[in-house]
Amino acid sequence: MKPISRGEFIRLSGLTLAGALVSDVIFANDMLLNHNEGKEDIQLMKKLILNNDAKVKSILNGKPIDPTIRISNFRAIASGVTVMTASISNPKSEYYKSGLVAEKLHQAIGILLKEQYADGTLDAGGNRQSPPDTAFVLEYICPAAVLLNRDKQKNLAEVRDKIKRFILNAGEAMITGGVHTPNHRWVICAALASINSLYPDERYIKRIDEWLAEGIYINEDGHYAERSGVYSAVIDKALITMARLLNRPQLLEIVNKNLITYFYYTEPNGDLVTVDSKRQDQFMSLKVTKFYLQYRYMAIRTRNPIFAYMVNTIENLPEFTNDMLSDSLAFFMENEELQQPLSVNGKIDNDFEKFFAISNLARIRRGKTSLTLFGGNDQPVQIVSGRSSNPNFLMYRKGNSILKYMRLSTSFFRMGYFSSNGIIKEGNKYILKETKEADYYQPLAHEFRKADGDYKLSESQDGRFWNKMDFDSRIKSNVKKQITTIEITENNGALSLDFTVEGPPNVEVTIEMCFNEESTIQGDVKEDKNNYFLKSGLGEIVLAGDVIQFGPGKCEHLNVENLDSEEYTYHQGTLRTSGKHVYITGFTPFHHKMNLF
Repeated sequence: MKPISRGEFIRLSGLTLAGALVSDVIFANDMLLNHNEGKEDIQLMKKLILNNDAKVKSILNGKPIDPTIRISNFRAIASGVTVMTASISNPKSEYYKSGLVAEKLHQAIGILLKEQYADGTLDAGGNRQSPPDTAFVLEYICPAAVLLNRDKQKNLAEVRDKIKRFILNAGEAMITGGVHTPNHRWVICAALASINSLYPDERYIKRIDEWLAEGIYINEDGHYAERSGVYSAVIDKALITMARLLNRPQLLEIVNKNLITYFYYTEPNGDLVTVDSKRQDQFMSLKVTKFYLQYRYMAIRTRNPIFAYMVNTIENLPEFTNDMLSDSLAFFMENEELQQPLSVNGKIDNDFEKFFAISNLARIRRGKTSLTLFGGNDQPVQIVSGRSSNPNFLMYRKGNSILKYMRLSTSFFRMGYFSSNGIIKEGNKYILKETKEADYYQPLAHEFRKADGDYKLSESQDGRFWNKMDFDSRIKSNVKKQITTIEITENNGALSLDFTVEGPPNVEVTIEMCFNEESTIQGDVKEDKNNYFLKSGLGEIVLAGDVIQFGPGKCEHLNVENLDSEEYTYHQGTLRTSGKHVYITGFTPFHHKMNLF
């Protein structure tokens, strides 16, 4: 198979590397050559085998699947197949050539074949006969097939045959099937590349090239279209698979750019910044362990010290054993390059200030202090997958003490939280600003009136509600505007915040701070209904010897209900999370300066 040239790939993908985040990483022509062939990280492999065997033991001791209950998600079964295959195929495993494991593999593959539709697909939750979800299953099954074909144990001949049938059936769905979201395209392409490496067919390559011809979007900030930690890890893994199996190293240039971005998005304890995601993880806590295989592969491939640093960081996280060691052995066996020890020192300067202008997100680290500023929600704000709508504009950490988020809300027509229309950076000052508008409406002009009053069901021009009012034909009047400006100045990790809310008078203003649950609150605070109001002076949050100070306080009202907007409260929804909630409150015209350090 002839690989595409770098120029042709860039033409197809619309990539420009001029804005790459790191200029000192050179992609040589031998990107896919093995630089350390024959070497092995012995201690890591021992841990992988030990933990994989423990996972196999739990599978063998687990309850059998109830045949009377229909399965709606097959990734756990597929993962189990991969884990068991790794142990039964590894001579150093206690389950090498195990009859019990062989029987369990027969059962698991039998279930997948039984539930596979005639078109090659599987169901996944609410997604019926889903090509992309079947591709996620193949992400596990194809490496298992590689190991079984390589080992060729006689008593596993039937298992190999069943897996081949499942993969080839699924391959037909990959050739013709559609997708829902941007990342699905590359997951399907990776599945096709894996199938082709096992059972070559030019139709697989043709379909891959159809998808690649659309172009792989990555912006100057190093983000894919979904700007999501969950799906960036997915895409990076898919592109690495294609680069390896199709001999297309150009794809690694994209992975490189995204992984550099997620270095800046990683907190010292492994938490990922997710506030700017356009998918469900914008309200989730994630660990960087999702990127482990990607960072390890690229650290070995590029010798970039940043990637080596990330590998070392992940391997030292308490979550590493459960998240990675317990089910990654098969991937290390299938792609033996992962077994190599890192050949570059991971020591780097980890103090930085990085502004991602397209995402309107700033990341700053000063020693133990780490902070995130965000003003890049999609406008208008809508609550739907694929749109950025998280109202957290500031997150701040000092060691163990964590401000999970700061938000601002007003009672202005119950329109909810402040959502900045971008960020302006002036030196070490970041300016966030939003204008909210609420309208009233005049009587319809004569030509639009109806005797029966049956007018078009339509959305109000300010987007707050729907009614049979034919709003588009009405003149707006009594228009009210509220302008909120937040200026944040950073100095060696300490923040000065200047809040101004202008518009109609006597509007309630609420600054909301949510600290981690175990924190102790100190200062001149009033507690009301499990909420804390800083009345004056400085407040302190203390945890495990680390202290965050904030203030001075202001407490002019205690109404912290309905902060979310009617879009949530109408459905009894809320964005409030667990934690210690501290409030500073006042009325418009509102001007308050405070410090956070």
